[in-house]
Amino acid sequence: MIQINLLPGSQKKGGPRRRRSGTSLAIRLPALRGGWTAFAAIAWLAGPALIAWLFLGDRARAAELRVGIEAAQRDSALFARELEANQALFARRDTIAQKLEIIQQIDAGRYMWAHIVDEVSRSVPDYTWLVTIAYMSNGASLEAPRFSITGRTGNTFALTSFMQRLEESPFIRNVRLVTTTQITEQEKILYSFVLEADYQQPAPDAIQTVPLFGSAGGE
Repeated sequence: MIQINLLPGSQKKGGPRRRRSGTSLAIRLPALRGGWTAFAAIAWLAGPALIAWLFLGDRARAAELRVGIEAAQRDSALFARELEANQALFARRDTIAQKLEIIQQIDAGRYMWAHIVDEVSRSVPDYTWLVTIAYMSNGASLEAPRFSITGRTGNTFALTSFMQRLEESPFIRNVRLVTTTQITEQEKILYSFVLEADYQQPAPDAIQTVPLFGSAGGE
């Protein structure tokens, strides 16, 4: 056995007795060599197993990620189809809304001139008759047009009454006397007049509607 004294200092006489009684650290080289050999053997055996475990773990995580990516792609395709369908529905809704708005505008003006003629005719007093009712295309709105009335009357009192009745109509506003001229027709003195007025949309409660046909239980 080889012994190495790691304690410094000079040796006294009688050295062999000192070496036997002194403290020393002995390193057994064969034992050290055996420990490294065992460690290397364990590392050689455990290394491949560790590498295989890491490789299999990475493959499992990669497979899991691949499955998640495929599921996300399927969900993305499904959401894309649903989004496209929703956009088509929204576009169809907007188109229908535009058509309904146009229909409502047409329907709102369908009976406009019928209301004007009806209101004017029922407002005509005695000794007064009409010659023309004309639309005035002077830039007025089509939804609230301006129109003119040309007529004859026997006296100015009838003309004043006519204008007051027109103003009382829920469909007519801004009645104005443009001209009035005294004329002679069939040896009678008359007054020729021209009025201007604007159509207005009446309030909902100002119009009374009735069904075109009686109820099913009616006679």
